[in-house]
Amino acid sequence: MRSISGVLAGLSLAIAMTSGAFAQQQQPSAGATAPVPAPVPEQMPFDIPYGTPINLEHAKQLADAAMAEAKKHSWKMAISVVDPAGNLVFFQKIDGTQIASVQISQDKARAAAQFRRATKVFQDAIDGGHPYILSLHGVVGSEGGIPLVEGGQLIGGIGCSGGTSAQDGVACKAGADLVTAAATR
Repeated sequence: MRSISGVLAGLSLAIAMTSGAFAQQQQPSAGATAPVPAPVPEQMPFDIPYGTPINLEHAKQLADAAMAEAKKHSWKMAISVVDPAGNLVFFQKIDGTQIASVQISQDKARAAAQFRRATKVFQDAIDGGHPYILSLHGVVGSEGGIPLVEGGQLIGGIGCSGGTSAQDGVACKAGADLVTAAATR
């Protein structure tokens, strides 16, 4: 009985000492300053107004341009175009593209449209030490999703998958550039 009492007394003392040391470690040292929070921007980032959703014919043109870029490099690619809400408007893929890329291309297009920013923005945030961004529902932390902005308004998103994230980005840019080119004419 004495040995159990002695062990319990020793554990109680150890816990008390540890919690006291832990409490002391959490106290800021004299003269230490708290971290300065990042400045809050005045304007909303990526505040692109919604426009008329992309139609099937236009979506096919963009996907065809992305497909042509992929074929030029012999990249097996899946390409998806969605409306601003992330609903699939057009999809195509090169034979032999990895099966997972079908869903990934749709996820990239959806994330680009719904978050109104390129998925590369998320990839850069993660690479910059902010992996918690992945806790946001629908985020894809890989290049290859680009919002489609025509006349300053969001009309949808394009997503490509099958290669490296950089290859996916190059193929998607070929499609997205058609929207930019059309808007500046």
